[in-house]
Amino acid sequence: VRSCYDEGKRVGETLCFDYLRMNNVDIRVARIFNTYGPGMHPYDGRVVTNFICQAIAGEDITIYGDGSQTRSFSYVDDTVEGLLRLMYQEETVGPVNIGNPNEFTVKQLAELVVEMTGSKSKIVHLPLPGDDPKQRRPDISRAKKYLDWEPTTELREGLTKTIAYFRSLDMRKYKKPTPHTAHKNTEGDIAVNKLTQL
Repeated sequence: VRSCYDEGKRVGETLCFDYLRMNNVDIRVARIFNTYGPGMHPYDGRVVTNFICQAIAGEDITIYGDGSQTRSFSYVDDTVEGLLRLMYQEETVGPVNIGNPNEFTVKQLAELVVEMTGSKSKIVHLPLPGDDPKQRRPDISRAKKYLDWEPTTELREGLTKTIAYFRSLDMRKYKKPTPHTAHKNTEGDIAVNKLTQL
């Protein structure tokens, strides 16, 4: 189900390296992991944004599955610093992972957001999509070696700034997206499931 997302990234890296080999183009390849912070669109669909906006609005916070899947969250200032260091050095073209190796479960993130916003939101669980990764944790050893870089912003510190940013937004300026069926079985899915059972 995630192949279009995964392959899109893979082919992008492949094309960069083809241009390096064939035309000696100066390239850098970074792999960015779950960056968050001020400036995000309130309806971008990312987990940090969803949880904060839901908590501020007093809405239920939706977790897919039991919330035990882990994510690693990199504050925007750390990500930008890592990218700048990658661009301005010549020891490696990459790929270099730019992210925070500290892991949190999705449930821990939801509970932290509720606590920090002082929200009365309840945490509700919805079915886990089949394409949801169980773990995301970057290995930043190349970033440490070649860029002398690692993130310095703890999650609580980054969330404090991000929550303040979302509280300052005039939500009337943003249009809420229409409902989608990304996490629901469609008729096509049901047909495929039936075929695979034959």
